[in-house]
Amino acid sequence: MKTKDELIDDLLELAFAEDLGDGDHTTLSTIPADAIGRSRLIIKEEGIVSGVSTALKVLSKVDPNIKTEVMIQDGAHVKPGDIVFTAEGPVRSLLIAERTLLNIMQRMSGVATMTARYQKQLEGLHTRVLDTRKTTPGMRMLEKEAVACGGGTNHRIGLFDMILIKDNHIDFAGGIEKAIQRANDYCRANGKDLRIEVEVRSLDDIRRVMACGGVDRIMFDNFTPELTREAVKLVDGKYETESSGGITIENLRQYGEAGVDFISVGALTHSVKGLDMSFKAF
Repeated sequence: MKTKDELIDDLLELAFAEDLGDGDHTTLSTIPADAIGRSRLIIKEEGIVSGVSTALKVLSKVDPNIKTEVMIQDGAHVKPGDIVFTAEGPVRSLLIAERTLLNIMQRMSGVATMTARYQKQLEGLHTRVLDTRKTTPGMRMLEKEAVACGGGTNHRIGLFDMILIKDNHIDFAGGIEKAIQRANDYCRANGKDLRIEVEVRSLDDIRRVMACGGVDRIMFDNFTPELTREAVKLVDGKYETESSGGITIENLRQYGEAGVDFISVGALTHSVKGLDMSFKAF
């Protein structure tokens, strides 16, 4: 299995392959090979910055001779006019790196900013906002890193690091109890130490899960805030609880006040506007 760094390297290779082709002919035709210059990353919109460390990887990958100075670190609150970092080196290299660098940083900063807005709605509560697997293909590691920068909590990374028994698994397995038992049997047989979460669709489902046992977290799928409050009382702290489905920034607080431990929000990564910024010569 590839590491996070290896996956990010693969992403950067693909990003450059689709952007560069057989060369940046605009830059090659207009900029002398020996030209040296400086660029800076300028913030143009208030938010949370994320992707600085990845941007430095982009620059290094294009040209290890580029020198950088970072003024603002990942996770910081930024406003228009803030300078995040400067870069100095061959002008051709700075221009080649520009779009890939900005695409990544704008996306990650947008995710971080969105996450911060959601988590702020839960201020004063113990409830944490979670991300999901509804991520941009190839960018999951970076988008989940951005969620953490924005003050959110990462759920599972993929299908490999946690067992999440959802409605389709339950239906195909022949019921909640069978699905839970098979998941536990599988872990024992394969030497897997995986946390197990199960999705429920009613209070009766919760009673069945609690009678069965063998899980770490119960996810309330498409419950109303009122039903969520009842569900939390029923679980009574015996398992972690999570709300999912139909949750927006407008009703998020209601779910938090119902007492759940976590609220998963796909919008953190699938409905994000990039944070405005530019990489300009100076």
